[in-house]
Amino acid sequence: MNELLVADCVARSFDGRRVLSSATLRAVRGELRVVFGRNGIGKSTLLRIAAGLLAADSGVVHFAGESYPAPSFVQLARKGLFFLPDHDLLSNAFTLEHQLEMLRERFDGRDVRESAESVGVKEQLAKRPYQLSSGELRRAEVAAVLVRHPRCLLADEPYRGIAPLDAERLTAAFRQMAQDGVAIVVTGHEVPTLLDAADHVTWCTSGTTYELGSPEVARAHEAFRGDYLGGWAR
Repeated sequence: MNELLVADCVARSFDGRRVLSSATLRAVRGELRVVFGRNGIGKSTLLRIAAGLLAADSGVVHFAGESYPAPSFVQLARKGLFFLPDHDLLSNAFTLEHQLEMLRERFDGRDVRESAESVGVKEQLAKRPYQLSSGELRRAEVAAVLVRHPRCLLADEPYRGIAPLDAERLTAAFRQMAQDGVAIVVTGHEVPTLLDAADHVTWCTSGTTYELGSPEVARAHEAFRGDYLGGWAR
């Protein structure tokens, strides 16, 4: 397994409530991995710890061959990690094109117009984020990922609140990035979409994680079917 990032044996509590007790997140080069779990179970917390945005109570993050007991986002971003949050990434103060150009210049990234065109927002480059629909905005954020061309992408619920056509374009972009060798981890509740896209499924539940494997194996996992998939398992 060609692991680029591992957040290992992570524990985290909030106000005395244990959210994660021994959870592990793995990002593997060339794979699109999906983390499933009920709301409030700790998926976003695990991703934020893996990205160096939140301190763990215990555990260690390994990235690109180095270990970080207390990583910072800046450290990991410099080595090629991109975190796509479940809230707005772009600023309303500048046009989409201006912000993508800043990313390109800062990281010697990929062509702005080609990246925007690949996710269908080339015609929106002159607009500011508040002028975009929710689907256009999410695709614009993925255009930022493409311009940056990271080694590893952690995306927290990128499909939330967008139309099926937007979801298809996001999936195509993620699949292409994985084929290009990027290590991708995505969370979400869009079961059919994510199971169709995934190379590997991780289940986050009861403070820990289970590596279920391929979507086919995950669908056949009795506890996962009963506790999470429900009607989607049919």
